[in-house]
Amino acid sequence: MGVSSSLYSGVSGLNANGNAMSVIGNNIANANTIGFKSSRAIFGDLLSSQISGSGGISQVGRGVGLSIVDNIFSQGTFENTETNTDLAVEGSGFFIVSDPTTGNSVNNYTRAGAFRFDADGYMVNPEGYNIMGYQLDENGNTVGDLTPIWANTQSFTQAGPTGNVDLNTNLDSDSVTIGAGAFDPLDPANTSNYATSIQVFDSLGSTHLMTTYFTKTGNQSWEWYNVVDGGDLASGASGVLSVVGSGVLNFDASGNLDLTTSGTGIPLATAGVFQTTTNAFDWNNGALQNQQISIDMQTSQYASPSVVVAQEQDGYGTGTLVKLSVDEFGNVIGNFSNGTPRQLMRIALAKFTNPNALDKVGNNMYAQSNSSGVPVIGTVGSGVGSIFTNALELSNVDLAQEFVKMITTQRGFSANSKTITTTDEMLAEVINLKR
Repeated sequence: MGVSSSLYSGVSGLNANGNAMSVIGNNIANANTIGFKSSRAIFGDLLSSQISGSGGISQVGRGVGLSIVDNIFSQGTFENTETNTDLAVEGSGFFIVSDPTTGNSVNNYTRAGAFRFDADGYMVNPEGYNIMGYQLDENGNTVGDLTPIWANTQSFTQAGPTGNVDLNTNLDSDSVTIGAGAFDPLDPANTSNYATSIQVFDSLGSTHLMTTYFTKTGNQSWEWYNVVDGGDLASGASGVLSVVGSGVLNFDASGNLDLTTSGTGIPLATAGVFQTTTNAFDWNNGALQNQQISIDMQTSQYASPSVVVAQEQDGYGTGTLVKLSVDEFGNVIGNFSNGTPRQLMRIALAKFTNPNALDKVGNNMYAQSNSSGVPVIGTVGSGVGSIFTNALELSNVDLAQEFVKMITTQRGFSANSKTITTTDEMLAEVINLKR
């Protein structure tokens, strides 16, 4: 009984080391698989036989068994790519993917972030699984339950009416004084010293040319007037300029805007910022009627030709979606033809209390198991991990370590085979006793 039992110990060693070699082979085969997590075979000895000796009862091992094949979720290194929808997770999080053919009824989890947008605007992995995330409200906050990341590729973004204009100019101090209150919108060329124009947007995205005329009324004293074509307004007439804003600019002896006497009526912290006349923009195209524009007069008066140094406004027209991208917070960004980006959705991440117990389901995906625990789902910044764009996480297989394991496993297999052959020789000797 004692001799023959060693045969079974040797067989258990062959089985255990054979399974270990399968694990090593799988690791090596996936050394270049994106997001792959290596495994290791954990052995446990078998103690199931007791023998009696002069010193009492002792235990004799009956071989070895495979305890578990353990997943190793160490962080893989990142590979930089040229594709913005290639994503990598740093930390313990997983991307959440779902099969659309099942109505997204069951979620799987992956670290492989080679994603793209399909023809219908869904963000998918190479197997066509939807990437899950959240919709965003107008303030950029997540709302609702998990849903497939999707962008309407035929969508428009609404216009943004102009609310602020920055006007950086120099007014020539040597200009001829025209006189107080001399500006005439019917004869602007002869009743002003200088003018500059800028396109502004209404709430429908239509553009209107707004011109600012500057009239010198005395030393260090100017008046300014905003005008638009009266044909753009319900209260105006086409071809006749309508004044939509006006004010006074005073300068000190050094040519700087005198913020204490420029007639803004605004505290010094924001002095130099003027407002167009309330309800002056009564657009005749149905756009918002109470639009007002703040004009930041970054103005100087030096003995140099009047010139516009810089001017800009914050409005924009409607635009169509031209490109989709992802930022480091997992926000799906729609870039529109009007140059205005917009956050559309946010990618979700999941983490598990015991990720080593997740079930492998193929194609770089895992499924929740009874031992893994339920997932904690969140977004970047909530403790589930960070996202890197233009990057993919490489396999965490260490080839040098795997080959060392291969050598020790091979030796273990060979040693157990020797146990069997040696036991066979011993049994042969027993049989030969009768000869």
